[in-house]
Amino acid sequence: MGKSYKRGQEIREFILQNIPKNPHNIVNQVVDHFSISRQAVSRYIQEFLKEEYITAEGHTRQRKYSLRVIHKEQFSASLAGLEEDMLWEKRISNILNGVPENVLDIWHYSFTEMVNNAIDHSGGEKLTINVEMNGFLTRIIVSDDGIGIFKKIKEECELEDERHAVLELAKGKLTTDPKSHTGEGIFFTSRMLDYFAVLSGGVCFSHESGQEEDWILERDLPRTGTAVFMSLANQSPRAYQEVFKRFASEDEDYGFTKTVVPVRLVRHGVENLVSRSQAKRLLGRVDMFKTVILDFQDVASIGRAFADEIFRIFQRNHPNILLLTVNTVEYVEKMIALAKGRE
Repeated sequence: MGKSYKRGQEIREFILQNIPKNPHNIVNQVVDHFSISRQAVSRYIQEFLKEEYITAEGHTRQRKYSLRVIHKEQFSASLAGLEEDMLWEKRISNILNGVPENVLDIWHYSFTEMVNNAIDHSGGEKLTINVEMNGFLTRIIVSDDGIGIFKKIKEECELEDERHAVLELAKGKLTTDPKSHTGEGIFFTSRMLDYFAVLSGGVCFSHESGQEEDWILERDLPRTGTAVFMSLANQSPRAYQEVFKRFASEDEDYGFTKTVVPVRLVRHGVENLVSRSQAKRLLGRVDMFKTVILDFQDVASIGRAFADEIFRIFQRNHPNILLLTVNTVEYVEKMIALAKGRE
């Protein structure tokens, strides 16, 4: 009974997740993926139609399925005197009525953290919220008309480039107001949701669930202010407590002591990672953590000076920090071993 129920849930989730990508051929896709009959798939489709999770157009082989939009709205609010919890209670929580408690908890944390960031840091006047909920997931966009998050971090932290601000956000514990904020909100929010992105100026920072690395995308058309894009499956099994524990110490305080640093974010365009200055930029503020995991995904090579600065000099000066690496190719491993062997 347990296995049958779990398989049924997997099939239901697969259908809802793939209808937007394959609206005309979803039945065949499910048949091929799960090796079940067309009749079995049709029963799931009919259940979704009855539950009004999906809609259908056309007949027989020309039939097209779509996720039904359950709720869609846009509204604005003045940032002056705005309280994120009140906005959540009055405008958002009722929309999410019926989702599992763990999903509601994630949205409560994520939404209020992002709105609070806009209130305290944007310097803007207006906040705009877009909410769209369908049978599979919910999307929320929080945007303001302020200075722009990457520009503000660049100026406050005296960085050379707005792209450097993205690297600092990826590490976590970054705040321009340490007396009032821990700098954990964006880091943990990006790990709780299925998809998270921040667009500001000509730079977009994004993170997808299941991917350790973060991404910097440069856009030709810069935008003013900041827009935060968030989405989460309505039946996600993820719990926000588990996300905190992944990056927490094992002692009683459960502090934010571990971070994953995507090494590729140091690189601009096609430049190689060869210099000590690049290494120092990568290692900025990591002494705030007890465990630092350097993710070398998509990094094919590094230079000797870059490796030496990290794995010999930094490690020698910070012996209490556990420095780990993941996703290293053979050449990178050789450069790391060479640096460590010079000690």
